Amino acid sequence: MFANVCNKDSIKSSENTTATVICYKNDPQLIPACSSTVDQETTSISSVVTSSIQGVVSTTTTTTSSTSTTTFTTSSTISMPQWTMTGSMSIAKYGHTASTVANGSVLVAGGRDGPALNSVELYNPATGTWTTTESMNGARYFHTASTLANGLVLVTGGTNASAYLNSAELYNASTGAWSTTGNMNAARGYHTASLLANGEVLIAGGGPSSVSVLNSAELYNPSTGAWITTGSMSIARGYHTASILANGSVLVAGGFSNSGFLSSAELYNPSTGTWTTTGYMSVPRFCHTACLLANGKVLVAGGANSLSVNSNGAELY
Repeated sequence: MFANVCNKDSIKSSENTTATVICYKNDPQLIPACSSTVDQETTSISSVVTSSIQGVVSTTTTTTSSTSTTTFTTSSTISMPQWTMTGSMSIAKYGHTASTVANGSVLVAGGRDGPALNSVELYNPATGTWTTTESMNGARYFHTASTLANGLVLVTGGTNASAYLNSAELYNASTGAWSTTGNMNAARGYHTASLLANGEVLIAGGGPSSVSVLNSAELYNPSTGAWITTGSMSIARGYHTASILANGSVLVAGGFSNSGFLSSAELYNPSTGTWTTTGYMSVPRFCHTACLLANGKVLVAGGANSLSVNSNGAELY
């Protein structure tokens, strides 16, 4: 990198880094200071300064030997991830769902702002704006939404603040219209919905109240609009997570049961319709998140292990 620097004030490396070398060219005794390498045995670092201002990182290193002083200054621009504001929704809400539809828009449905909402909005990534679309047939929050292989969005369950729901409906992005579909076998909120490889949707857990949860699971068939029960989990749970693994199994982890907070996890096998227990998380978690990584592992992060203790911990399955 530093070859032939005696005849140049500066050079550029393949990384576009500028190295400035100060040496005494006319003194034969100091010629070694201008060689292509620095003698590490006779060089001591006197200072290393790093600063970062608005994504630009500059590092200055000064080395001093018995015969010369060489200063290397490198500057590089790091592209720092940034957040920017975009258009606001027309209604404030929480407990809603967000689903990407075929044209790239994001469908935000339901939620709560005081009363439960049946309103629906679409976000256009190209313009950063929101537009209202047809409202759902029923107001709901803490429901689930799944984009099916046929492009329809399936919304299930949740609560309208006065009762938990077993109803389900479908959004057609082509027409902007909602239609009802078959009811689930059980009313549930705080459940999970997983789109399986065969196109069916697995609904697991949740329950008819925030403190009473189920171990049952059921499958939605988009071709018929019907629900069938499938194997039950070993433990009733809500506020849990569900992740589809590379082998097609569904990993359910943590949550809240009728007896407390859970660190347990289990796997659903779509081929057999059965559940098996798997390794426990290191701590109980509910209202946490789970994400499937590129290497096939699942990252679980945060959540709470009691009503008053939140976690900043994370672990891998």
